Amino acid sequence: MKTDIILSGVGGQGILSIAAIIGEAALAENLYIKQAEVHGMSQRGGDVQSNLRIADRPINSDLIASGSADVIISLEPMEALRYLPYLSQEGWIITSSAPFVNIPNYPDEQILKAELQKLPRVIMLDVNELAKEHNLPKCANVILLGAAAKSLQIIGYSDLEKSIARVFANKGQAVIEMNLKALSIGYNAVQKVYKDDETPNIQYRSRRRYRP
Repeated sequence: MKTDIILSGVGGQGILSIAAIIGEAALAENLYIKQAEVHGMSQRGGDVQSNLRIADRPINSDLIASGSADVIISLEPMEALRYLPYLSQEGWIITSSAPFVNIPNYPDEQILKAELQKLPRVIMLDVNELAKEHNLPKCANVILLGAAAKSLQIIGYSDLEKSIARVFANKGQAVIEMNLKALSIGYNAVQKVYKDDETPNIQYRSRRRYRP
């Protein structure tokens, strides 16, 4: 079994924290993992992208081929569309609906949303607003991870909970609890979307041949 994940967003949104939580969960389950990053991380607002490949057998390449990603997790809607060519036919896009306007010619927000809504398996969630509502201003990224949890296929929700406890252990129990709450908020916010989907992908199993 294998799950190929593309994480995208802009600097300062916490994309690499999501990668750390997923990666730690995979390692704890003795899974194989390859990761490649392309980013302007040193600049807040620079694009950040990470390829995460997780499998129960060795993986040769750390890059995800065009048309083979099982899920795109994006904290920015335009960045989600940027990596659309990498998504498989059965793949999911889980993205924040709130744009991060960091360029003068940023596309119209309604056009972005309309393009995303054309796709068969997409979840758009205003994670920034949810974070504010629940007094978790620094946890929007983990709310999005919770929304994406079922689409990760090879890693379970409880694995992510345990990983959060380990990743944030040095920051104290209060920070761990905040992030666990954020994970739960995102997870619960989208359950109806997954239940209503009747495609084979909702079983969280890829029918494509394993490609290392």
